[in-house]
Amino acid sequence: QVQLVESGGGLVQAGGSLRLSCAASGRTFRSYAMGWFRQAPGKDREFVAAITWSGANTGYADSVKGRFGISRDNGKNTVYLQMNSLKPEDTAVYYCAATTKLYYTGTDYTRYDYWGQGTQVTVSS
Repeated sequence: QVQLVESGGGLVQAGGSLRLSCAASGRTFRSYAMGWFRQAPGKDREFVAAITWSGANTGYADSVKGRFGISRDNGKNTVYLQMNSLKPEDTAVYYCAATTKLYYTGTDYTRYDYWGQGTQVTVSS
């Protein structure tokens, strides 16, 4: 089992940047592929980005491709989401998630086994 804690959310103006972090504790971090999802009020949970256990492969939603970057540091048990050129439509609660499917970078949230509590990102226009 793994526990996940997100941080780094906040209020930013459109065009600005934020970096989210997700710290993992418990079972060996390398045992998981990691993903970021988001959920805006009144909307379904939405895939944002994912990364395999080693960091060799990543996947992104079309809506964030070219603006967001996912990375991980297995030595620090942390996964990051660098968000650039933020837009008001990026406003949501952002969640990190872990899956034991080591090579999974897909969009299906049901494939993920563990979730953090979320961090709010608000982008003002």
